[in-house]
Amino acid sequence: MQMIPHSRPTIDYEEVNAAVAVLQSGQLAQGEQVLQFEKALASLIGVGGAVAVSSGTAALHLSLLALEISEGDEVVIPSFVCPALLNAIRYVRAVPVLADINRETFNIAVRDLKRRVTRKTKAVIVPHMFGLPADIRNIIALGIPVIEDCAQALGSRYEGVPTGSFGVLSVFSFYATKVICTGEGGMIAANDLQLLEKIRDLRDYDEKDDGRLRYNYKLTGLQAALGLAQLRKLPVLIGRRRAIAGQYDKFLREYHLSMPVCPPDREHIYYRYVIRTKHVAELLAAGRDAGIAYRRPVFKPLHHYLGMTGYPQTEAAFLETVSLPIYPSLSDTEVKTILHPVRSILK
Repeated sequence: MQMIPHSRPTIDYEEVNAAVAVLQSGQLAQGEQVLQFEKALASLIGVGGAVAVSSGTAALHLSLLALEISEGDEVVIPSFVCPALLNAIRYVRAVPVLADINRETFNIAVRDLKRRVTRKTKAVIVPHMFGLPADIRNIIALGIPVIEDCAQALGSRYEGVPTGSFGVLSVFSFYATKVICTGEGGMIAANDLQLLEKIRDLRDYDEKDDGRLRYNYKLTGLQAALGLAQLRKLPVLIGRRRAIAGQYDKFLREYHLSMPVCPPDREHIYYRYVIRTKHVAELLAAGRDAGIAYRRPVFKPLHHYLGMTGYPQTEAAFLETVSLPIYPSLSDTEVKTILHPVRSILK
C-alpha cells in the first residue's frame, strides 16, 4: 500500500534546473541568489525589504531581538500553534503570554488578546493559521507592536492586501512542506529598513568591527534558487490548493458537515484543510489503516506544555479537529481516496 502523506513538497524540472545551475556556478553560500529571493518576496508582499534566514524560527528570534525584547518583557501568542513561537520567546528570555483562539477561524481571538495585555507587553506574534488571515486590522488597533507569522499564509490576503504587510515585522518559513519550500529557510519582511539592517547585522558574525553576539542564520544560494523557482509559480500552487479545498467543501456540504470558515474580507490559501469532528480518534485510526496520513493540525497546544488551563476554544480545537491532506501535487484520484474513510465515519 502506497501511503498518502499529510503533506509533501511540489517539485518539478524548474526547481531541479535552478538547483543544478547553482551547483554548476560554484556559489553555494549566501550571494546573489539570496538577494534576488529577498527582493522578490518583498515585492510580492508590497513592503520595503526583506532578509532571508535559515529557518522560520530564526526569523522569529531575530525579529524579537530587533525589537529589543528581552528578559522580563511579555510577548502574547496564541496557544493553538506550534512550539516555534514559544521557543523564540524563550531564546530572548522574555515571558510568553498565551491567548485563546476564535472558534471559527482558529486564529488568535482579539477579545481574549485584549485581556492578556499588560504594561509589560512588548509585542504580539500573530500567526495566520492554516492559510486564513487573522483579524489583523483590529489587532494592530490595540497599539502593540505586531509580528505577523505568515509561515502558513504566503499569498493570502486581508481586505485585498497581502498578509505580511501589516505588522512591524513579518516572518515566513520555507520548510519542506510549507507553501513554498527551500528544504529549510525563512524570511523577515518589513517597511522599516532600519529594523531590517539590525536583523541583517545579526544574521551572521563574520567580518564585524565589534564582538557583539551574532548568529549563523544565513540562507544558502541553493535554497534561495529553489525559493525563487517556487515563488514564480505561487499562484498555480495556491490555485491547486483552492481547487482541492473546493472538492472537500462539496463533500462536506453533501453530508451537512461544517467546513473551514473564511470571512468575506479574507482570502484563504488552504495550507491546511481542518475539519471539526467528534470522531477524531476513529478518523486517525481509519487513516492509518487506509494508508492516509490524517493529522491533528496542532500536535499539542502550548498551554499543555506549560501546564496551564483556561483556554476553552483552544482545548476544543485540539480535541475536535483533524487536518486532511492538502497540497498541490495531490491528484483528483488521491483526493477521492482521502475522502473514503471520512465518508464511512462521519456520515
